[in-house]
Amino acid sequence: MSRAHATIHPMNARERTGPIAVFDSGVGGLTVLHECLVSLPHEDFVYFGDTARFPYGDRTPEQLRSFALEIADHLIARGAKALVVACNSATSAALTELDNTYGRHLPVVTVVRPESRLAAQTTQNGQVGLLATSATVASGAYERALHEVAPEATLHPVACPALTPLIQEGREIDQHLVELVDEYCAPLKAEGVDTVILGCTHYPLVRPIIQRSLGRGIKLISSGEAIAEDLAERLAAGDLANDHDRRGTYRFLCSGDTEAFSKLATRFLQLPLGDVAQVDVATAVRRPNGVAA
Repeated sequence: MSRAHATIHPMNARERTGPIAVFDSGVGGLTVLHECLVSLPHEDFVYFGDTARFPYGDRTPEQLRSFALEIADHLIARGAKALVVACNSATSAALTELDNTYGRHLPVVTVVRPESRLAAQTTQNGQVGLLATSATVASGAYERALHEVAPEATLHPVACPALTPLIQEGREIDQHLVELVDEYCAPLKAEGVDTVILGCTHYPLVRPIIQRSLGRGIKLISSGEAIAEDLAERLAAGDLANDHDRRGTYRFLCSGDTEAFSKLATRFLQLPLGDVAQVDVATAVRRPNGVAA
C-alpha cells in the first residue's frame, strides 16, 4: 500500500490535553485500556479496534506493519499525544517501524517489552512460557526482548491459532474452550516453566481457565498493568501528563460493525461505551482537513 505519514509535531509542541490512543485488532486491547483507565483516570483515551481485519494472528508481517502504521497515522491525525499498541501481533511485526517513525515525536508504548521485563523479574528457574498467536510466535519478538533483559532465560513459545478468535466471539465459556486451553498449556507444563507470558491481549479475558490448566504455582504475566506504568512514566518524562484534578474521558472507534463491537466491548470492559464511531480503514489516513496522509 502506497502511503505517507501524517504530519507529526515535535513532542514539546503537542497538546498535553490530547488523548492517548490505544489500538488493537479487536476487543482484546480493552484489557490494556482498563488498566490505563484505572491508573490514569485524569487522562483522555481513544480506542481503535480493527475488527474489519480481525484476526491479525494469521497475517503476514508485511500486512501487520502496514496496518499498524496506517492506524497510527489516523490516530495521530486525530491529535493523539501518545500511542499504546495493545496488540501483540502488530507489535511483534512493526515494533522497529513504530519506534523509528513515531518514537522521536511522541511516546510509543507496546506490549512485548513490558511483559518480557516482568517475566524476567518473576521467573525463578529461568524457564518462561509464551502463549501467543502464530504471527507473534513466528516473529521471534519475545525471544529477542527476553534475551535483552535475561540472557540466561529460556523461552518456550506455543502458538494458539484458535484461541483469540474464540475469545473475540464473546460466546459463553464451554468445555471446548477449556479443552483447547489444556491442549495449548500441556507443552509448557512438560517443559517445567514457572512463568507464562500471555502474549495476546485477548488472553487475560480467559485468565482463570489458563491458570487452572497450568496450576497455581505458575505465574501469569499480562501487559495491562506494566503498560500503564510505562505510559505514566513516558508522559511525565515528556511533560505530557494531563492535570490530575480532572476526570478523563474515553471514546471508541472500530473498522467493522459498530453494534457488534459495542456489545462485546461493553461486556469485556465493564464500563458504559456510549457511541462507537466507524472508521473505513481503506480511507482512514486521507484526512479532509488537509493533514498529510
